[in-house]
Amino acid sequence: MNRLLIIGPPGAGKGTQATKISEELSIPAISTGDIFRANIKNQTELGREAKEYIDAGNLVPDSVTNRMVRDRLAQDDAARGFLLDGYPRNTAQVEELDSILTDLDQKIDAVLLLTADNEELVQRLLGRAADQGRSDDTEEVIRHRLDVYAEETEPIVDLYEARGIVTRVDGLGTIDEVTERLLSAVR
Repeated sequence: MNRLLIIGPPGAGKGTQATKISEELSIPAISTGDIFRANIKNQTELGREAKEYIDAGNLVPDSVTNRMVRDRLAQDDAARGFLLDGYPRNTAQVEELDSILTDLDQKIDAVLLLTADNEELVQRLLGRAADQGRSDDTEEVIRHRLDVYAEETEPIVDLYEARGIVTRVDGLGTIDEVTERLLSAVR
């Protein structure tokens, strides 16, 4: 089974790689952003609840996010495996994910940790911001996002490293090179 998490700093290419890995392994790539959008679009009870927070400019609380992830992982296409991107984001969500998977009689098989040099990521994100006309993505904002990532993600990685399921994969190189490294880590 391939029940995977992909973790990495902003700009490391998680979204791009999640799509490629899920296609290669024939498992769904599940991102919390996609779950939010689908629930909001379909006007589910959880979607309406999440939309209230988002419309007010607030983060969707863990309680709502956890229920959406529970619902998504219980769907038929995730029974054979999945690749989670963007969840869990904190240690409380790791505990909830463990609970969800226990209820489904499953467990995480591997955590793929994309690594990259911060200076390279800053340049990559500044380039992306310029290409996409995102004037709010200044170097200061990008560096702050990288600091927040390091602060919030390190405890999660530590938990999974204690379980012996983290594989560090160099996230720099061409998309195809990184995809090959990730697939090698999974196989």
